[in-house]
Amino acid sequence: GLSPGGEASRRKAYLPEEKQFLVTTNVPCAERAAALEGSVDATGDDDDEWVVSKATSTAAATSEEATAIGDIVAADDDLAALEDDTVAADAATAQTKILKTRTYDLSITYDKYWQTPRMWFYGYAEDSSPLTQPQVFEDIILDYARRTVTFELHPHLATLHASIHPCKHPAAMKRIIDQMRAPPRPDQALFLFLKFIQSVVPTINYDFTLDVLTD
Repeated sequence: GLSPGGEASRRKAYLPEEKQFLVTTNVPCAERAAALEGSVDATGDDDDEWVVSKATSTAAATSEEATAIGDIVAADDDLAALEDDTVAADAATAQTKILKTRTYDLSITYDKYWQTPRMWFYGYAEDSSPLTQPQVFEDIILDYARRTVTFELHPHLATLHASIHPCKHPAAMKRIIDQMRAPPRPDQALFLFLKFIQSVVPTINYDFTLDVLTD
């Protein structure tokens, strides 16, 4: 959502005080960018169940039969206890297998010099520790990493963030617009900008909108 401006000393006078930049946090990033090629969806659940049914008889049981029934009941009790232990063990295993992923805080500022939005990324490892610069580059398409993506001080937060330099934004946006079937409305500009950014960081899952229709 809209941020009131981060550090007060870094607020921009040309922007409303309560609308300095856009920010969203804890955006998941489950895969590295290189994994897009040849990735295999290995998701799925194998819930194999088996049920032990108990048969009862209305006939009078002999002492031997009673002993046998007692053995069966004891065996069923042992089986029930084993099932309880198995369920508890499965629950513990499932807890350890909860998917832990990298996450990113994403923000969009207005670059006055280039007169365009600018995207910033701050990543966290699975244990919530900040990602190193080489780790962040793992989540950026190789063609863009170290070319248009740099690490700079965030203009509002005074911490190092990865950022896609805006110098190529106008040309890239124009190419997208030229390929569209119909001219976009002014209120769709940010939508198209996010589509463009997604091509640079395709595994940071912030975009759940429909694809842009092009010719």
